[in-house]
Amino acid sequence: MTVMFRRVAILGIGLIGSSIAHAIRAKKLAEHVTGYAKTEVTRAKALELGLVDAVFPSAAEAVLGADLIILCSPVGSYADLAREIAPGLMDGAILTDVGSVKGAVVRDVLPHVPAGVHFIPGHPIAGTEQSGPESGFAELFVNRWCILTPLADADPAAVERLSAFWRACGSNVEVMTPEHHDLVLAITSHLPHLIAYNIVSTAADLEEVTSSEVIKYSAGGFRDFTRIAASDPTMWRDVFLNNKDAVLEMLGRFSEDLSALQRAIRWGDGEALFNIFNRSRQIRRSIIAAGQDTAAPDFGRGAPKSQ
Repeated sequence: MTVMFRRVAILGIGLIGSSIAHAIRAKKLAEHVTGYAKTEVTRAKALELGLVDAVFPSAAEAVLGADLIILCSPVGSYADLAREIAPGLMDGAILTDVGSVKGAVVRDVLPHVPAGVHFIPGHPIAGTEQSGPESGFAELFVNRWCILTPLADADPAAVERLSAFWRACGSNVEVMTPEHHDLVLAITSHLPHLIAYNIVSTAADLEEVTSSEVIKYSAGGFRDFTRIAASDPTMWRDVFLNNKDAVLEMLGRFSEDLSALQRAIRWGDGEALFNIFNRSRQIRRSIIAAGQDTAAPDFGRGAPKSQ
């Protein structure tokens, strides 16, 4: 694989940031990788794992000389980061991100982007419930989608250069507007996480079900919700606060459909229930056919390894 960037700066070294670093190393996509992390523990771990060549306690230092800068921290921190790094951004550099919302990213980052810097928001749709620099791996993006949401006046050559980077990391690349991205992700990602958090919280609050019973019988479906609900709370807090209009729209639609299910159960409408469940089953099969999951047992997560 040909070197694509001279110096890549990764601002935030959690699951996504560390996975990008692993992918860059594995494919030799950059000559030099710098990182920024707020805590000394994370900075030390990033160096220990060989994720970066240099790591800094200041984002402004990390971006100096970088021709690709990737914001990988929670989206709520983007405005402050953009303000801090703006004076040090190199002319011709590409500034992108990995946030799960895009409208708010444009709102918070664009005002601080200097002339001559190519700002191209992005979102690799890949992840696990794990977090931290030790959780990343190079294959995270393989056969997953990365959505880019360039603005109307974006330089096509810069967009293609960033697209080529993500393809080199293993991703399929799609381009859409920030508004469309936020609407699509509200139903495919944000609402499922909100539901998972709520179901786990409800189970914890039920006084007639002891904690031991919740854990003991979790294989009945509750377990799979807990996997989603184990995701980084800071990241998801920022997602919901920054995509609230789209999430509330999808939540309203979900509530209407839930009411229909409630009526079908109350009135014993087995045909309605069967039709809804069967349509949902077809969606699952379509996801497998599209290569976005596997039909292997346990949703392809794999059985625990023997010690």
